[in-house]
Amino acid sequence: MMVLRFVWFSPLLLGILTSPSPKLSPTTSLNEDSWPCYIFNSGRSADCLGRRLDHVPWKHMPSTLVEVDLSYNELPAVLINDFSHLPNLRILQLQYNNISLIEDDAFQFNRLLEHLDLFNNSLREIPARALQPLTNLKHLFISNNIYQHATLATSFSRFLHLQTLSMGGPLVQGLKKGDFHPMKNIKLRSFAIKCSSNLSYYEPGSLEVIQTQFMGLDMAIDQRPNALTMMLQDLANKTFTVLQFRNLFEFKYYMEEIDIFSGLKYISANQLLFHRGKYNENLLRMALVNLKVSPVKMLRLQYIDFARSPTFEDSGLESSVTDLTLDRLDLWHISNPDILRFDWRFTWFNKIRQLSIQNVNFNFVPCDAWLQMSHVEDMDVSNNRLFDNALFNQRCEYYGTMPSLRSLNLSTNYLTSLRDISSLTKEFRLLQVLDVSNNHLGSAEKGKKCVWKQNITHFIAHHNPFESDALQCLPTTVQFIDLSYCDLDQLDIHYFEKTTHLKELLLSGNKIKFIPSDWKSSSLQSLALDGNSFGLISMASFQKMPQLSQLRAGNNPYHCTCDLHTFIQDNMSKGKVNITDWPINYKCYHPEALLNTLIAEYFPGHVACDIRLVVIICVVVTATVVLVLMLLCYTFNVAWYIKATYQIIRAKYRAHKEGTAESQTFAYDAFISYSHYDADWVRDQLLPCLETSKPPYNLCIHERDFMPGKWIIDNIIENIENSGKVIFVLSRHFVDSEWCNYELYFAQQRAIGKTFSDVILVVKEPIDPESLPSKYCKLKKMLHTKTYIEWPQQANQQAFFWAQVRSVLGKPFLTREQEAPSVSRKVSSVGFVSIIELPLEGGKPEIAMTQLNEDITLHLADALIQSDLQ
Repeated sequence: MMVLRFVWFSPLLLGILTSPSPKLSPTTSLNEDSWPCYIFNSGRSADCLGRRLDHVPWKHMPSTLVEVDLSYNELPAVLINDFSHLPNLRILQLQYNNISLIEDDAFQFNRLLEHLDLFNNSLREIPARALQPLTNLKHLFISNNIYQHATLATSFSRFLHLQTLSMGGPLVQGLKKGDFHPMKNIKLRSFAIKCSSNLSYYEPGSLEVIQTQFMGLDMAIDQRPNALTMMLQDLANKTFTVLQFRNLFEFKYYMEEIDIFSGLKYISANQLLFHRGKYNENLLRMALVNLKVSPVKMLRLQYIDFARSPTFEDSGLESSVTDLTLDRLDLWHISNPDILRFDWRFTWFNKIRQLSIQNVNFNFVPCDAWLQMSHVEDMDVSNNRLFDNALFNQRCEYYGTMPSLRSLNLSTNYLTSLRDISSLTKEFRLLQVLDVSNNHLGSAEKGKKCVWKQNITHFIAHHNPFESDALQCLPTTVQFIDLSYCDLDQLDIHYFEKTTHLKELLLSGNKIKFIPSDWKSSSLQSLALDGNSFGLISMASFQKMPQLSQLRAGNNPYHCTCDLHTFIQDNMSKGKVNITDWPINYKCYHPEALLNTLIAEYFPGHVACDIRLVVIICVVVTATVVLVLMLLCYTFNVAWYIKATYQIIRAKYRAHKEGTAESQTFAYDAFISYSHYDADWVRDQLLPCLETSKPPYNLCIHERDFMPGKWIIDNIIENIENSGKVIFVLSRHFVDSEWCNYELYFAQQRAIGKTFSDVILVVKEPIDPESLPSKYCKLKKMLHTKTYIEWPQQANQQAFFWAQVRSVLGKPFLTREQEAPSVSRKVSSVGFVSIIELPLEGGKPEIAMTQLNEDITLHLADALIQSDLQ
C-alpha cells in the first residue's frame, strides 16, 4: 500500500508533494531510439522516465545536467559512479523503482542536490550515510519503503535547509520518542509519516519535536484508539496550516464511548482534514463537538466510509451538533449521503459560511435543510444526483431561507428546468453567482415564465443543450454570462438588448453560424466566440458594442475576404479591440486554395480591399477610356462615320418602307461628285464632252437630276446605286465639302465586297495625299494605289484627257432610258415645284432655292414638256 502523497492546498507545497519539478520546453534533443534518455533544455535536463532501465545510463549523461528523472524504471541500486560526474545536479527523481541499496558515497559529488525522491522503493533502512553530504537538501521523499523503524540518524540535524520530509512505510510498527530528535531545530513546511496498518506502539512525545506547517499522519489506530489521544497531546499548542489524518480506522468502526478527539480543542490548525477511513455517527460527533471549541476554521472529510451505528439512538436536539462555527466545510466523495444528517438533523450546517458537498450522491433536499443553513454564504452541491423536483419542492416554504447566500453551484446534476431554478432562487435575496453548468437545461418549453431575483450578476451555464428561445428565461441583471458549449446555432439578440449591465459574455464551442449585424449590447466589454461555425466577421458585426475591448474568436471556419482582412488590420492599427487568441487560432477555411493558411499571412492587396480606392480607380479608368475614345473619335472622325452610316440605314429603311426595289439596270453611266466651286468646270467642260459624245453618256449631277422633295441623303444614295460608275472631281474644294465627303463615303460603302474599279478619280487640281484629313483614309489609299486621271492645264493635252475618261467609263449602257431624269417629276397645277434646300457648305447654301433658280426652273419645265410629249 502506497503512502500518502500529501494533499496540500498551498500552491508551493502542491508542487513539492505531488508533481516533479517543471521541465522547460525542449531546445536540443538526442535520438531517443539510440539513447536511453531524452536530453533537452540545452543539456540541463534528462528524461529517462519509464524506460525499463536496470542501471543508471551515466555514460550517456552530459556533465551539465541539473535535473534527472529516472522514475518508473527497474533500478535495483544506486552506485557511486552513477552520478559522480554530475556536480551541478539539483533534482533527482528515483521514485517507483526497486532500489534496495544506495552506496554510502553515491552522492558525495552531488553536494548541490536539493530535491531527492526515493518514494516507493525497497530500501530496508534509511540511507543516512548516503544522504550525509547533501547539506543543501530541501525536499526529501523516502516514504513507502520497507524499513521497519522511523528513527532518524543524527546527521539529519545538518539538513538546515530541509523544507519537506516524507518518511515511513507499511512495516513501521510505531513511533518512539526519540525517532525525530535530530529534527528539533529544523522548521519544516511539510512533514508526513506513514506507519503500519496495525499500529503496535506509540510513545508519548514522539511527534512533539516536529515543527511544521503541514502535518500528515497516515496510521491506522484500529487496535490502539488511545494512540490518537497521545498524538493530539504531542501536537497541542502547536500551529499548523493543515493537519491531516489518513486511514484512522482502516478496518473497523469505532464503537467505544471514550472521546478520543478530546485533544482537538487544543489544536491550532487552519484546516483539519480526514482522508479515508471508517466513520460512524458516534466518531463524527466526537470530532465535531470538540471542533466547536477549537481554533480550526476549515474541515474536510473526503473519501471516508460513513455508516450509521446499529445502536444509535436519536435523543432529539441533545444528540445534535449545533453551534459548529466554521469558515468552510467540505464533504467530498462520500458514498453514503446519510452523512449530511448523520444525527438526523442538519443543525451542524447552521453556522458554516462556505459549504461544499461534492459527489455525495444525495438526490433529495428536505425542506428543513434550507432552514438550517442561514449563515451559508457560498454553497457548492455539484456532482450529485439532484433532479428538479428534488431541488425545488413545491411543498416547501422557501421564503426567508438562505438569507446570507451569495454563491450557489448546482453544476453537474440532472436539472432540466430553468423555471424551477428561478422559482427556488428568487427567495435568495443576496444571491449573485449562480452556476448551473453541466446539466440538461435549455428547453424552451421549460424556460417560460422565469422570475429571477434582480441581483444575480454572474450566471454560469456552459455545457447545457440550450435552445435559442430559452435565452429569454435567463436573468437580465447579469454582468457575466457563460453559455459556452451549449449547442446554440443562433443568438436571440433581443435578450442581449435587455442585459444592460452585461460586461463579459462567453459563447465558445457553440454552433453559431453568423454574427447578427444588429447585435446591440451597450455595456459589453469582453466577448468569446471561439470554436463556432461562422466564417464571416467584420467591423459591422460589433459596431453596436461601443465598450467592447476584448474579443476571442479563433477556431472558426473563416472565409478569407476583404472584410475579414479589414477588420483584423483595423484592430491591429487602432488597438480598440484586443483579440486575445490572435494569431495562431485564426486560419482560412475558404477558399480552398487558402485552406489552413494563417489569416495573419493573408494579404489580399490594398486595391482589392479598399472600396474607396476601387471607386477612385474605376472613375479614373472610366474617365480615361472615355477621353481616349473621344480622342480617337475626333482623330478618325468616328462620329461622322456613325452619322453617315445612320443616314444610309435610315435611307434604306425609307426605301424599303416605300416599296422601292433596287434595279439591277443602271439608270446612269456615271454619278458625278464635285464641289459647288467646281460646278462651272463640270457644266462647261465635263458634261458637254461626255453627254455630246458619240455615243453619249448619261450622267447624273445633283443640280439637275436629284428628285425634288426627296431627302438629300436618299437622293445621293439612290443615284449612286443607280449609276454604273462614280466620278469624283477632286480638288481642294472637294476635300472641304461636307456633302462630297458623304458621297465619297457612300461610294466606299457601295464598293464593300467589290473592287474599286467603279470609282473614277479625276484630279482637277494637284492634291498632296498626306495633307488630306484622317477621314479620307480610303481616298489616301486610292491615291497611293489606284491610277487616277489628272486634268491638264495645257489645252493641247485635254483631248487625251477626255479619251482617258471615256476609256475608263467604257461604252454607254444601251438599255438606259433616253429621257432624263429617270424618275417621274410632277408640277403642281399652279406652276410651283417642290423646293430643295441643300445643306450649307462654307457657310452659304450650295443651292439656295427659297426662290426658284431661273436656270433650274427652265430645265425642269423642259424636262416635263419632253415627258408629256412622250
